[in-house]
Amino acid sequence: MASDKRVKVTLECQTCKRRNYITMKNKQNDRERIELKKYCRWDRVHTVHKETR
Repeated sequence: MASDKRVKVTLECQTCKRRNYITMKNKQNDRERIELKKYCRWDRVHTVHKETR
């Protein structure tokens, strides 16, 4: 059974504004919204992806 501390978050590309990734994060360790540099298949480059609600 999954812990309540780990939640699913959606990552949105900051260039094209599409929601490309779904990942998990620990709410206790990462209280702020996460930012990751990931590949955007629509732009075909690595861009910054930010957590959305």
